[in-house]
Amino acid sequence: MQDVATAQVADPKPVLDKPLMHYGRRTLDRLAPGAEQPHYRQFEVSPLTPHFGAVLGGVDLTRPLTEELAAELRQALLEWKVIFFRGQTGFTAEHHVALSAVWGPPEPNPFFAQTGTPGISRLAKDAKAAGNKNIWHSDHSFMANPSLGAVLRAVEVPAAGGDTMWADMGAAYDNLPQDLKERIEDLTAVHDWEASWGALMNDEQKAAFRASWPQVEHPVVVRHPRSGRRTLYVNEPFTRYIKGLDEAENRELLDILVLQARIPEFQIRFHWEPDSIAIWDNIAVQHYAVNDYFPQRRVMERIAIAGVPLS
Repeated sequence: MQDVATAQVADPKPVLDKPLMHYGRRTLDRLAPGAEQPHYRQFEVSPLTPHFGAVLGGVDLTRPLTEELAAELRQALLEWKVIFFRGQTGFTAEHHVALSAVWGPPEPNPFFAQTGTPGISRLAKDAKAAGNKNIWHSDHSFMANPSLGAVLRAVEVPAAGGDTMWADMGAAYDNLPQDLKERIEDLTAVHDWEASWGALMNDEQKAAFRASWPQVEHPVVVRHPRSGRRTLYVNEPFTRYIKGLDEAENRELLDILVLQARIPEFQIRFHWEPDSIAIWDNIAVQHYAVNDYFPQRRVMERIAIAGVPLS
C-alpha cells in the first residue's frame, strides 16, 4: 500500500503548468519568410532588440517628407514593427498629420478626446485622471476595419516613469506549439468595446454607442495585410470569445493566447522624452502604457491610421 508521503509527491507538476512555458531559444524573426533584407539611405537604424523595434536617427520630421523618405519609413515599419524618433523639436499638428498620411488617412477613436485638428486625439493624465491603458491590447480591434497603425507624440512627460511597451504578435504566433497553431488556424473571434470602454458608461450611453459600434469578428490568426505574415490577433480587453467553442474551452484557449503578449522576448520598452515620436504597426503588435507615474502629468497626442478588413 502506498504511504501518504509517497502519494503526496507522486507525479509533481510545476505551479505554472501552462503551454506558454518554454525555456531556451525562441524563434525571433524580424522579416516575413522570404522577404529581402531592406537597405536605408534616408536615416540610421538603431535596433532596440535584434528582431523588433528601432530608433531612426538623422531625420527631421518637421521638414517636408520626400517620397524617398516616405517609402523607406513604410519599409522600416514593416521590418521593425515599431519605429521611434527623438528630438523632434518644433513638431506641430500639421507635421503630425503629414507624417501619419505616409501610411493612410486618420481613423478617429470614438472614445478619445479630440484636439482642434481632425484625427488627433489627446491623452492627458495627471492627479485627477490616472492612466488606464495599462493592459496589453491592439487599438480599435472592436472595429470592423481595425487601425493599421498609430503615430504617437510626447507632448509632456513625467520626470520618471510613463514608458510604453510593445509586444510582437508575429513572434507570439511563431512560438506557439504546432498543434496549437493547427487548432486555431481557422477560428474566428468576436471583438467588442463594451467590457472595457463601456465600464465607464451608464446603460443609456452604452445603448447610444452600440447603435454605431456593434460587435465585430476577426480571425484569431490574421495574415498581415502588407507583409502577409501570420500574426496572432486576440487581446485581453476587446476579444470577448471564440466562435464555435463552449465557455470552458473559450476560457482555456483565450487564457493561453492572450498570455503570449506577456513573454519578455517578444517585447520592447521605450522611455519617453519630450519631442519623442513612436509609430507602430497595430496589426503586428500589441502595446501597454505603463501606469507608474501617478500623480505626475503625462500628455500624448495620437493619430490612428485607418484600417482594412482582416483575413
